[in-house]
Parts: sequence; structure tokens; C-alpha cells
Amino acid sequence: MAISSSVTPGLMSVVLGIVPVIVAWLYSEYLHYSKRSVSAKAVSRHSDVNLVEVAKDFVKEDDKALLIEDGGGLQLASPKAKLSSAHSPLIRFVLLDESFLVDNRLTLRAIIEFTVLMGYFYICDRTDVFSSSKKSYNRDLFLFLYFLLIIVSAITSFTIHKDKSAFNGKSIMYLNRHQTEEWKGWMQVLFLMYHYFAAAEYYNAIRVFIACYVWMTGFGNFSYYYIRKDFSLARFAQMMWRLNFLVIFSCIVLNNSYMLYYICPMHTLFTLMVYGALGIMNKYNENGSVIAAKIVACFFVVVIVWEIPGVFEWIWSPFTFLMGYNDPARPQIPLLHEWHFRSGLDRYIWIIGMLYAYYHPTVESWMDKLEEAEMKFRVAIKTTVALIAITVGYFWFEYIYKLDKLTYNKYHPYTSWIPITVYICLRNITQSFRGYSLTLLAWLGKVTLETYISQFHIWLRSGVPDGQPKLLLSLIPEYPLLNFMLTTSIYVAISYRLFELTNTLKTAFIPTKDDKRLVYNTISAIIICTCLYFFSFVLVKIPQKSV
Repeated sequence: MAISSSVTPGLMSVVLGIVPVIVAWLYSEYLHYSKRSVSAKAVSRHSDVNLVEVAKDFVKEDDKALLIEDGGGLQLASPKAKLSSAHSPLIRFVLLDESFLVDNRLTLRAIIEFTVLMGYFYICDRTDVFSSSKKSYNRDLFLFLYFLLIIVSAITSFTIHKDKSAFNGKSIMYLNRHQTEEWKGWMQVLFLMYHYFAAAEYYNAIRVFIACYVWMTGFGNFSYYYIRKDFSLARFAQMMWRLNFLVIFSCIVLNNSYMLYYICPMHTLFTLMVYGALGIMNKYNENGSVIAAKIVACFFVVVIVWEIPGVFEWIWSPFTFLMGYNDPARPQIPLLHEWHFRSGLDRYIWIIGMLYAYYHPTVESWMDKLEEAEMKFRVAIKTTVALIAITVGYFWFEYIYKLDKLTYNKYHPYTSWIPITVYICLRNITQSFRGYSLTLLAWLGKVTLETYISQFHIWLRSGVPDGQPKLLLSLIPEYPLLNFMLTTSIYVAISYRLFELTNTLKTAFIPTKDDKRLVYNTISAIIICTCLYFFSFVLVKIPQKSV
């Protein structure tokens, strides 16, 4: 097996770090198996005992267990457990504390599974175990596959939702969660197919789709913080974990830059900006004037950073080590060019999402009143809205969307709100229509982050660090459609599994109501990662210098 890139300290850190976890997991599985075997033998031995007495014995045993939040595990309240609980989870892990290992067996298993999937990423993209093939675009095949998915989704997963509004308790369903997940799903499919088939003619559409995702970042985060008023450290940590856990390990294992996966830093930045906007003086968020001032301030910040030449570079140059990107195919491009370009395209749309979220209850109340109005008036208003939306959408399509991509990019930051608004108007034009969704697409919409990151390595291929995925992963050479079917099936299954593992490990390592434990976990992680990287650097670099 040939490896296309050298072993890095980051990759070595993962290898060194996973070894003790494997040992601990195997030992925990052995302890769990032994415990079950002993219990089974005890039950068999006393099978003639009255069932009521057996139940009492089990209740007494269960009473000894005390559920406490310590990495999501269950700890026994026996004297031995109380003694061991005095030690930190890290020390108990190192000492192979039996009760700790049994209680956290599933967490250890999740870590192992996640590492195995990262290994699959590496094998597919950095070795010659599997071959590659070139991309090929055929418009007929592209559209056939996409609309086939839409038809299958409509036939198999068409669902009518009866959820109630969080604001007035009625079935208005304006921009409901099912609808936005479906929206993300059908966009993500086109986004991924655009990459797989190199469908360059849909470049402008992809720019709009990315703007939609960023709009949802502003809309969703504003809605959460404005309604829940939860600016806790735990919530912040959970949000950052969800956005960056998988991408960080992808960068470490595959020696890629953070900016290769530009969607992740973009969402992280704009999420932080929404968090900061609402978090500062959050006790005054009920005041409409304060919210207006905050939104104006957001626009003001964007204008200063992105519209005034030189400001962006001055602010971000200290973070070049994180946000810089050097495409091997274009080494002459400045390191911050990619970050400036990507973030600049959607610099305003997250604020539009905040505005739409703020006026969401108002629009719902208008819809509520409209649904109670007379039939003629209701039909007239809805028809008028639909005609205006279609007309505006038509002019945007004719005079903006059809521009060549370089010209379109200049207009995109100021016009991307138009197709988004048109879609929202048409998708929510009637109460029955906004209550429908295709749950297959909504399911795909839940794993957009995982499918976005995974596509680079187990569906497409670059073969080198920081390389754009110009090739396709080929598991069945010479059979492009069969290969597409197989690689897509594996790719989607792994993406969904990564989504579940990310949430499982988030629950294990980020306690929701214990900030001290969260800080301890964070500091422990930093120390462990630093030590692992230091030893890995020594192991990797010193032999190279001696040679």
C-alpha cells in the first residue's frame, strides 16, 4: 500500500492517543461480558426461587446505583465507587477503574468507531488501496438522477405535519423545522452532485444555496437565543462542537487546512457574530430599539470589515495560521484570499436571517389573521403575494442569475436575499402547502455538515493535503454508474453515522449543567493534545533530521 503523503505529527498524535482508548475499551467490554455472565449464572442457579423475591433483590441492587453527570456515565454508589469517584475521570481512565470503564463503555466504543471512520477517510484519500476516476458531466444524467430522487422522496416520504406554532399555539407552521430541514436537504443534494459531476453551469445556483445555509445560520441562532435566552457556556460549547468536531479531526488526520472546508469556518464565524450580537446586553433584548441597534451595528461591522479595502487583511492577518489556505494548484494566491472571498460573498445574508427571525412572530400573526378572513379576501391576498414573488424572481433570474460567474459574484452579496425571500413566500403561500414536507430530504438535511466534509475524502478524492477534490473515488473501475451507486451508499451511511457519533461524544464530554466539569474537560483535552503532539513531533521529525 503506497501512501501519497508523509506521516504528520497530527496523524501520529491520533495513533498514539487511540492506543490506550482501545485497551480501555477492550477491557470494558470484557468486564461487561463477565458481569452479564455472572448475572446469567446467578439467575439460572436460583430459577426456582419465587419471582417476587428475585425482583426485590434486583431492586436492592438497582438502588445501589446513583446516576450522576460525569461524562454521561452511571456510577455505582458503593464504598469502592465513592472512593474512586474522588478521583477525576482522567485518573480513573488511566488507572483502568473498572466501574468507570463499564459505565463509559459505549463512549469508548463511539471513540473507537469514530477513529475507524477517520482511518477510512485516510485510506480512501491518501493511499492507493482504491483507484480514482475522472469527473464527467452529462446534463441529462444529472437532471435525471436529481428528479428521480425527488419523485422517490415524494412517493415514499410525503408527510403532513400538524405541529403547533411556538408563538400562538396554532397550526400556522410558517418556516417550521420540517420545512427548513427539507430545504437544506434538496439543496445539499444539488450541491453534492455539482461537485461529483463537475456541473459548472450551476455555479450561480450553488452560490445561492450557500447563501441559504448562511441565512439559516442567522435565522436559527437568532430564534434560539431570542426565545430561549440561553447564553450559557455549555450551550456555546455544544454549538462549537457541532460545527467543528468532525472538521478538526479531518484536518488533523489528513493534514488539511481549516479553510479547505470553508463552509465550517463561515458558519462558525457568523454563528459567533449572532451569539455576540444577542449575548451582549442580552437582558435588554426584549426592547425593540435595542434589537434594532444591534442589527444596525452588525451591518456597520460588516461594512467596515469587508467594504473598506485593507481592513479585512489587517484584522485577519494574525489568524493566518488558522484561516490561511494555499491551494497546491494555485500557490501564487495570497493565503487569506480564499477566506476573504468565501466570507465576503455571504457577509450580509446572516443579518437578513436575523431580521426574518425577529419578525417571524409578526408574520405568523398576520398569517393567522389571514386564515380567519373571508375566502375571497384570503385568495386575493395569497394570489397577489404569489404573483409579486414570481415576478421578482423572474427579473432576478433574467438580470442577475444569468450573469457570468465573475460578474454574478460582484452582485451576489447584495442580491442573494431576493431568491431566498421568493422561495419563502412561495413555499409558505398556503397553510396546507407549508405543512407538507418530504421527510427523506429532511433526513438528508440533518446531516449536511457531515455529507459536506465527507465528500472530500470518501466520495471524491484529492490525494494530497489541501488539494481540491478533482477526482472521484473508484471502488468499481470501468463501471461509473455502479461505482456511483456503491460509493454514494457508503458515503451517505458513513455521514449519518458520523452525525450520530458527533452527538454521542458531545453528550459525553460536554455536560449541560456543570460548568466546572466542562472547564475541567476542556483543560484536560488541551493538555492531552499538547503532550501527544509534542511526543508525535519528536517521533516524526527527529528521525527525518537524522536521515
